[in-house]
Order: sequence, then structure tokens, then C-alpha cells
Amino acid sequence: MNRKRIFNNFRRYIPLFIMTLPGLAYLVINNYIPMAGLVIAFKDFNYANGIFGSRWAGMRNFEFLFRTHDAFVITRNTILYNAAFIIINTVTAIAAAIMLSEVTKKILMRVYQTVILVPYLISIVIVSYLVYGFLSVNVGFVNKTILPLLGMESIAWYTEAKYWPVILPVVSLWRGFGFYAVIYLSSIVGIDRTFYEAAELDGASKFQNIRHITLPLIAPVISMMMLLAVGRIFYSDFGLFYQVPMNSGALYSTTNVIDTYVYRGLMQLGDIGMSAAAGLYQSLVGFLLVLGSNLLVRKVNPDNALF
Repeated sequence: MNRKRIFNNFRRYIPLFIMTLPGLAYLVINNYIPMAGLVIAFKDFNYANGIFGSRWAGMRNFEFLFRTHDAFVITRNTILYNAAFIIINTVTAIAAAIMLSEVTKKILMRVYQTVILVPYLISIVIVSYLVYGFLSVNVGFVNKTILPLLGMESIAWYTEAKYWPVILPVVSLWRGFGFYAVIYLSSIVGIDRTFYEAAELDGASKFQNIRHITLPLIAPVISMMMLLAVGRIFYSDFGLFYQVPMNSGALYSTTNVIDTYVYRGLMQLGDIGMSAAAGLYQSLVGFLLVLGSNLLVRKVNPDNALF
């Protein structure tokens, strides 16, 4: 009887199973089959012998990656920049979403189209040239317009590393906060308005509404976005750190991160094993960070955890 019930249930959901096949096929082909290539991280890869015919290198690729004098710099830059991006983008996006939720629908749509979507849809290539248009030594808007008004001399932005810890977060904020603002805005719009009406009857101010209604109700979304971002804290926006600084060697001390370091090493040395080792290292650390962060969130508030 149980077997018959199971068979009937399976037959009932056959159309749904068929609908999932393309997605499952894509997942397996694009995400799981390539995982066999992780073996490259432990091999002295040789094109003539192929992946499985190359000699084993043990942990030598990892040693090459982390025993260089640049290891501390790229690790520090990767962690600190991404931590700053997470905090700044999240806080700004939540603030923008809350402000946009307070305006009328007509104005909201105009702001949504011009302020939020446009910067997100512009590619990093265009952004890099826009930044160059602002910071160019000879024709840049900052050097030719803003600094003269302030009585200051022109600055060689692409040879002065000390300015880029500020420039990169600003560019990241301009590109990314709109995407997160859309997510938080959709969560805020979905909140039952009766909560706010009841709070207004009790004399609650706008700030009290935000603190006691809006933020607690969108806390699960904030936790989810933060956990996903923490999982990629050892990854960097390659275009932001490579194209925006125009790959200037004078800026490596403040713009070089793991991704750009591996790319330059691959292009200059052709060391695929080291690149694979870096990718495996980033994935494992990201996985552990997600597990640890989710465990911490679960201890604080189980309802906000991902799993």
C-alpha cells in the first residue's frame, strides 16, 4: 500500500520533475562537473600531459601563493576592503530603501529608474572610464574644476596609493548600493501597513517606526544578504580592483587583492596550479565563514539564520 501511494505521488509530480531537469542539468554541468578540476591545485600542471597526467605537487602551489612577500598585503586588502564594502553598502542601501518607501509611488518609480537601476546596470568597464574622467591628471573633472576652486594643486591620482582606500569604497557604493536597496525596498513595501497605523495611533515617531517595526521585520533579509556577502569576503570585484585603478603598478599596495594577484601571476607566469590553489583556498574559507556566521546568527536569533 505504501509503495502504491509513493508511486502515485511520484506520477502526480512527474511534470514538476520534468520542469526541474533543465535547471538540474545546468547546475550539474556548470557547478559540479568542473569541481573535478580542483585536482589542479595539487599538481604541477603541464599542458602536454593534461590534468590527470601531470605530476603531483602536494601543497607546493599553496606554499608559492602564501610565502611570497605580497601574501600579507593581498590578504589584508581583500578582507578589509570587502568588510568595508559590506558595512557601507548595507547601511546605505537600507537607508535609501527606507527613504524611498516614504515617498509617493510616482516619485518612487522615477527615483527607482534613475538613481537605483541605472548605476547598477552600467558595466564596470564604463565605470572605470567614468572614474578616469573624474581623476585624470590632465583632463579630469576633479583636477581641472574642483581642486582649482578650492585653491589646491592637481593630484596624480593614479600614482598616489594613499587616496585609493577612499576612492574604491566610493566607487563600490555607487555601483552596488542600488541592487541591495531594491531588495530591501521590496521587503519594506511588503510590510503590513497596519503595524505603522497602530504605531501612529500610539504616538510613535518616524524614527520609532523604523527602529521598532521596519528594521526588525526586514532583519531576516538583512541577515541573509550579510551571510551571502560574508561568504564571498575572500573574493573581490575584479573589475573594481583591476580596471578602475587602470592596473597601475604604483597603486598595488592599496589596490592589489587575491584575485588581481592571481590574475597577474597567471598572465605573467602561466602558473595554473597556483591559480587553482588560490581559488580552492577562497572557496573553502568562504564556505567556513558562511557556516560560522550562520551558526552565530542562529545562536542570537534562530529565525534569521539561513539554515
